[in-house]
Amino acid sequence: MSDATQKFIPLANYREYPPDEMLSRARQFRKDLQRRRTVRHYSDRPVKQTVIEECIKAAGTAPSGANKQPWHFVAVQDQTVKHKIRVAAEEEEHEFYKRRATDEWLEALEPLDTGPEKPFLDLAPWLIAIFSESYEMNDDGEKMRNYYVRESVGIATGMLITACHRAGLATLTHTPSPMGFLNKILDRPENEKPFLLLVVGYPADDAKVPNITKKSFSEITTFI
Repeated sequence: MSDATQKFIPLANYREYPPDEMLSRARQFRKDLQRRRTVRHYSDRPVKQTVIEECIKAAGTAPSGANKQPWHFVAVQDQTVKHKIRVAAEEEEHEFYKRRATDEWLEALEPLDTGPEKPFLDLAPWLIAIFSESYEMNDDGEKMRNYYVRESVGIATGMLITACHRAGLATLTHTPSPMGFLNKILDRPENEKPFLLLVVGYPADDAKVPNITKKSFSEITTFI
C-alpha cells in the first residue's frame, strides 16, 4: 500500500532532546519571545516577499479542527490597496472612538495611546489579512462545514506572529470592527470572515512602545 492510500503513517519527524537540553531550548525560546513587542511605529523599508511566504507557510502548519485548515492569508504590499484598507479601517475606528466604545473600554486603551488614525497601514511594507473559513465547497458544489474555526485560526495567527518575530520583524494585530470592508477590497468570498489584520515590517528608528508589563507567572498558571 502506498503512502498516499495509507490512513496512518509512522511519526517520522518527532525529535526528542535530553532533559537538560529540553529545558535550555524552552528557556531560550521564552527569552526570545519576551523581546517581542507590539509596534505601532513603522519604517517603510521593504521586506522580501520570500520572508513573508516562509512565515505564512509556518502558520499553515498549525493544528486545526478535523484538519480542515479553515484559514486564508492575503498578503498585501500594493500601496494603493493598503491605502484603501487604511481609509476603510479609519472610518470604522472613528465610529468606534466616537460612538461604539464604552467609557470602560476607552479607559482600558488609554495606557496604549491609541486613536482612530492608523498611519501604519500605509507605512508598513506588508499587511496580512487573515480570514476564517466557516465552510468550504466540495467538488459537487455542496457546503462542507469547518469545525473549531476561531480556535484553529487563532492558533495559526499566533504561529504567524511568532514566525515574523523569529524572522526579525515587528507586528501589530489590528482589528477594526466591523471588518467586512476587507472582503470587498480584497475580493474574498462570502464563506470567509475577516479574523484579524496583521501589520508586518521593520520598526521605525524612533519607535516607542508603552511601558507596560505582563502578568506574573503565578497569576496565569496553576499546577495541580
